[in-house]
Formats: sequence, C-alpha cells, structure tokens
Amino acid sequence: MSLYMNLNEDLKKYMKLKDKDKINAIRSIIAAVKNFKTSSSKAKNEEITDEIIIDLASREAKKREEAILAYEKLDRDELVEHEKNELEIIKSYLPKSLSNEEISKIALETIQETGAKGPSDLGVVMKALISKTKGRADGKMVNKIVREMLAGL
Repeated sequence: MSLYMNLNEDLKKYMKLKDKDKINAIRSIIAAVKNFKTSSSKAKNEEITDEIIIDLASREAKKREEAILAYEKLDRDELVEHEKNELEIIKSYLPKSLSNEEISKIALETIQETGAKGPSDLGVVMKALISKTKGRADGKMVNKIVREMLAGL
C-alpha cells in the first residue's frame, strides 16, 4: 500500500476515533500533497510517489519544530505540547532518522566517491549526499558534518 493510501486510511480511522491531533497532523500532510499537485505544473501529470510524500511530510515536521521553538520562547506550554504531539505523529510516517555516526559514515563514502579534496568541493559532495539522506537527516546537520570532514582534508 502506498504511503498516500495509508495516510487516507489512517485519517478515516482517526476521524472515527475523534483523535484531533492525529487528524490535524495527517490532514496537514495530505494538504501539502494536494498543494504540491496543484501548484507544480510538473506534478499535475506525475504520480505522487512515497518519496515526494516523505519530502512533504519532512517539511511539515520542520514547521512543527519551528513552531515549538517559537512557542517555547513565548512560554505557551499548551501550544508546545500540541505541536510536539503533531510532530510525533508526522514523524511516524517518515523513515527512521539517521544518527550523526551514520551520517558521518555516508558522508565519508560520498567524499571518497566524489574525490573531494577540500572545503571548495562542498557543493559537489552535498549534491551527491542529499539524495542519499533525503527525508532521513536534517540538511543543516549533514552540511555541518561534511564541512568538518572537508576541513580536515
């Protein structure tokens, strides 16, 4: 079953259970998919793959993380808790996140594959590495690790 079908089935299930946090989280992913289909001329004729849904769900998760930080600064604990609940639900549809050690291992392999010699090759390495870690690692963290590795060359 595709991830999109799974989302729709879960939405129906949680609507029957009247679980508002899960309903809102799943609806946000489905809405992101629908917006992607209507806003992108390329996507209108293209089938929505699990990879696209994972990318869109990752963006929704990132929005929740940013909201959590903003609400924490405002001491809005009830909103922080709400956003954390939705974040966990969205993360349940994403692949398991890579640890820093796993990112470092993949980065080292990619550096060797691309033949990078130093910090000036960051763009080449990141281009190859992003496709390997997409949806499983934060891009900022990947960039930081690669920068540190390339600085040591």
